[in-house]
Amino acid sequence: MTVNDLPLKDPDAVWPSLEELLAETHVVSIPLNTKFRGVRHREAAIFLGGNRPSEFSPFLEYHVPEAATWLAAALNYGYGPAVEQTRPTVPVNATVPAIQPEEIPELITRYGNPDQLHTVKVKVAERGENLATDIARVRTVRDLLPHAKVRIDANEGYSVAAALELLTEIANVELEYAEQPVAGIEDLARLREQLRARGIDTLIAADEAVRKSADPLRVAQLGAADLIVVKAQPLGGIRRARAIITEAGLPAVISSALDTGVGINMGAALAASLPELPFACGLATGALYVDDILTTASAESLYAVPGRLAPTEIAVDPEKLRQYAAAPEREQFWRERIRACFSQLLATGEN
Repeated sequence: MTVNDLPLKDPDAVWPSLEELLAETHVVSIPLNTKFRGVRHREAAIFLGGNRPSEFSPFLEYHVPEAATWLAAALNYGYGPAVEQTRPTVPVNATVPAIQPEEIPELITRYGNPDQLHTVKVKVAERGENLATDIARVRTVRDLLPHAKVRIDANEGYSVAAALELLTEIANVELEYAEQPVAGIEDLARLREQLRARGIDTLIAADEAVRKSADPLRVAQLGAADLIVVKAQPLGGIRRARAIITEAGLPAVISSALDTGVGINMGAALAASLPELPFACGLATGALYVDDILTTASAESLYAVPGRLAPTEIAVDPEKLRQYAAAPEREQFWRERIRACFSQLLATGEN
C-alpha cells in the first residue's frame, strides 16, 4: 500500500460545496511569542459551518497539490463524525524553538511549572545557525531540566556528516530521539546505520519523510527510522493518519504543524484514538502563541491538566476572530488558496 491508495475523503464525512465552505471561512493572523519557522504571525483559515470548528493552515511554501491534503483533513474533521477515543488525555512535550541558549529559561516558564515538564523538543539546524549553537541549546535544556526527556528536531536541516557529528557530540545527553535530522528516506537510513556502527543508539524519528513522501511506508520498509512523527493535517486527517500508522508498524508520535487551538484539538483527538501512545505528543505549541481563538471555557478544558491535553468539543470565540482577522489582502490570498485546493480535490475524484 502507498499513500495514494488511501482516499482523501472520509466516507462518513459530508463535505460542503465550495460556496458553503467559503461562507463560513474566517482567516486569522495570530502573533507568536517568538519567531518560529521564520514567521512571527501564524495565518490560518478557520471553518465554522460543520459539526465542529476545523482548520486549514498549510505553511505558505506549500503548493496546491500538497496543500489540498491539508484541506481534506479540515473537511474530514469539521464535517465528519466525532472520533472515538481510547483515553481522556494525552501527554505533550514542550517545544524550544531555535532561540539563543540564554533565552531558554524565560521560554520554559510559558509551559508552567518546570518541574512538571516531562518532555522537551529542541529545534536545531535553523538556517544561519551552526552546530556549536545547536549543541549549546540542547545542553542548556538538559541542564535546566535534568529530569525531563529531551528530543531534537532538525526539519531535514543537516547533511549526514553534520548530523553524525552532532549526535556523536551530544550522545551523553541521552536524547529520547532525533527527529528528521537529514532530508530523504535514503539518507535517514544511511545516518541511522552509521550511528549504530559507532555504537550510538539514539532513536531516529521520521517526520518529513512520512508526510512529504509519495509513499510514507518506505520509511519502515528501508529501516530508516525507529518511529514516525504523524500530523493529522498534512496526511489528510485522522482516519488517513491512523491507517498510515497501522501499516507502518512503527511507534508514532502525534504532533502539530504549529496549529491554532482548533488544529491542536484535532491532533489531540487523533492521539486519544490510538490503541497505543508510547511517546509524548508534539501538541503543546499553543504556548508559542501570544493568544488563541478558542473560547475561555474551551481553552481551559483542552489545557486543563499540566503536561497533557484533553481533546474536547471546542468553540471559537467570535471576538477573537475579529481581533485577529487577517488583513484584506491576506484573507483574499487564503480564499484563493482554498478555491485552488478544493478544485484539486475535485480533479482527483474526491468529494
